[in-house]
Amino acid sequence: MVIEGMNKMTEQFVVGIIGAPFGLKGHVKVQSCSGEYEHLKHLDTLLFRCRDREGILELEETVPVTRGLGMKFKGIDTPEQAQNLTGGELITDRSHAAPLKKDEFYIEDLRGLEVWGNGLVLGHIRDVLEGGGGYLIELCLTSGELKLVPFRKEFFGDICLERGTAILLEPWILA
Repeated sequence: MVIEGMNKMTEQFVVGIIGAPFGLKGHVKVQSCSGEYEHLKHLDTLLFRCRDREGILELEETVPVTRGLGMKFKGIDTPEQAQNLTGGELITDRSHAAPLKKDEFYIEDLRGLEVWGNGLVLGHIRDVLEGGGGYLIELCLTSGELKLVPFRKEFFGDICLERGTAILLEPWILA
């Protein structure tokens, strides 16, 4: 069972979350969703979304900060203006997202994939969660029951985004 439209490749990603302002010129701290920052330094514009507000922000400057990246946006020139951005998401298109290494996937692309095991459709990937020892796949079984499976090569084999499928190598883990 594939959830209609959920296994299509996502074209926009949340690449960062805006934190607290710092300094006197309207800078904000940004936490990267991927943990990588280099690709963020080279962006010109980003879509900003926070609750019911959305708009385009033009990146004016980046500066290094402890555990993050400092960003200054055009037209945001005071700490008070910067405070209005706190908690917002920074969104960009796929071509500007953090580059993937071999055998890496964007979480958005995994959501909705059919999960097969022993030649049968077992369910679909509902979400990917961070656990203490790594990532966990939240698997929605065909029965509607939810199970968590470690997202490791011991449990998941071939993942094919084009077919919209993932192979669960050890279905016993669902018991």
